Amino acid sequence: METEASEQTSSELVDSFGRRIRYLRLSITDRCDFRCVYCMSEEMTFLPRQQLLSIEELLMVAQRFVALGVEKIRITGGEPLVRQGLETLMRGLGALKQHGLKELAITTNGSQLPRHAAMLRQAGVDRLNISLDSLDPARFKQLTRTGKLEQVIGGIEAAQAAGFSDIKLNAVVLKGRNEDEVLDLVEFARERKLDISFIEEMPLGEVSDHGRGETYFSSDDVQAAIETRYPLWPTAQSTLGPSRYFRMPGSSTRVGFISPHSHNFCASCNRVRVTAEGRLLLCLGNEHSKDLRAVLRRHPGDEQRLEKSIIDAMQLKPWRHHFTTDGDVQVVRFMNMTGG
Repeated sequence: METEASEQTSSELVDSFGRRIRYLRLSITDRCDFRCVYCMSEEMTFLPRQQLLSIEELLMVAQRFVALGVEKIRITGGEPLVRQGLETLMRGLGALKQHGLKELAITTNGSQLPRHAAMLRQAGVDRLNISLDSLDPARFKQLTRTGKLEQVIGGIEAAQAAGFSDIKLNAVVLKGRNEDEVLDLVEFARERKLDISFIEEMPLGEVSDHGRGETYFSSDDVQAAIETRYPLWPTAQSTLGPSRYFRMPGSSTRVGFISPHSHNFCASCNRVRVTAEGRLLLCLGNEHSKDLRAVLRRHPGDEQRLEKSIIDAMQLKPWRHHFTTDGDVQVVRFMNMTGG
């Protein structure tokens, strides 16, 4: 297998609606050291390791996407920092910046950052998204089932000590669980000069902890809560991701909203996902997909065949998803299977 991406972009990824795909979310594991209530069931069966893409296969997929014009790759999981071979993978991905990749990011729960933050920075990671849904230790434990708040705080501090200046907190807001902490989370972000995004819960997988209809809390409700203390001004900054960003007075912190229910962002969608087992998902809220693992293993090292499979799959990308807010689950896979 070649270890470098092609020097020239052989084609661009454009779906049947004319949307150019510039952003790949690449899951490298379905495993996690937390068991967040909105992400997975308490008792999970994870994939056998041989079903996951190998480090070489992950790198080959990333290389072909960059060769096809993808400018941003976000590494997700599960919890990506528990993946064996992480350093080799991240250094290989960082090298793709010589071949057209403009941004390399990771979404993490933060628990493993004290071990890995310095390596990630040296490997070329530009941006970290760190999940933080509560600042109350008991509530944090309840929401994550196995997590400890001090681990995540330590991870944030380790990332800043390693030189990361582009850190964003991600908070999933659940009615009756943590919506009363919105302002506390904003203050936490302001004090540490971090950005923060508030996320509406995605109805993926049958969770055992709660009914999703009863915990739905819209981005508009979150924004209204913040504006009781701070006015929010929309920013004109462009982003490759789904967040709508706002500024506050007296702070460099940006507040973002990811609103798959209340402010559907499908018309401008420039993203696809590859799951840890190699399924190319064309939409978060649909099952349209292409099995890239089968291509990789039937035709090892065949870059042209892999590229063609990726290009052909773009025609499967639907116009939009159709999430509801009544607790109905349209997609049975959990978020840890989907890739953040």
